[in-house]
Amino acid sequence: MSNVATAERVTDPADAGPLLRVSGLTKRYGRITGCTDVSLEMRPGEVLGIVGESGSGKTTLLNCISGKLPPTSGTIEFNARRHGLTDIYALSEPDRRRMQREDWGFVHQNPRDGLRMRVSGGANVAEPLMNLGQRHYGQMREQTMAWLSRVELDLARIDHKPANFSGGMQQRIQIARNLIHNPRLVFMDEPTGGLDVSVQARLLDLLRELVRDLGLAAIIVTHDMAVARLMADRLLVMKGGRVVEQGLADQVLDDPQHPYTQLLVSSVLQL
Repeated sequence: MSNVATAERVTDPADAGPLLRVSGLTKRYGRITGCTDVSLEMRPGEVLGIVGESGSGKTTLLNCISGKLPPTSGTIEFNARRHGLTDIYALSEPDRRRMQREDWGFVHQNPRDGLRMRVSGGANVAEPLMNLGQRHYGQMREQTMAWLSRVELDLARIDHKPANFSGGMQQRIQIARNLIHNPRLVFMDEPTGGLDVSVQARLLDLLRELVRDLGLAAIIVTHDMAVARLMADRLLVMKGGRVVEQGLADQVLDDPQHPYTQLLVSSVLQL
């Protein structure tokens, strides 16, 4: 069996309860409201898609949930390995950063935002292991090679810097970097945006395989309803900073109830 097995999900007693609970989350920028009164709950292993047009509030919501942007009001509770179900903004800054390193991954739309461009692709993938205290070079390199292989990159290029890879390959390095430490939750912000259609298709297939094989929980922000259908178990549809519809992905996409969701779905069908 591949060494990737070391990163497979291990059954955790905490998996019995909710993984994430967001209650009444609101974020304002002065007089401008990014999102208003958003509540949701996720279970371990669930994939939640957040969809809507530009300016709908989906990225603001993602940034608040992922600890990048403190909300104006409301709570975000996460079932962390060290703390259990805890309001992430009630944690001290060092504890929150440690939780982010241990329990979370974040895949950016632009892989350069999630990679260190001055070190090799292999060093990028291994860095989360070092941040968690691993120091055995041979073991880290072995795990790194296993993950580079899993995201279908040529192992002969392990010591090449990210600038020497295409955008699609850089995204694969970023994915491996964010999964190698066995996170409980992965945030993905338009993970295939900006890539060629053929590259998008294979990368989406790879992401779906990894999420299902590892039993990962993920929150995916996208404006692409095809991506939402392929990846998500449940959907939140946002407009003007509010959730206008939510439910099982197939149900929302096949029988949309809100006029805005109907418009989004019909725009895809007309392409």
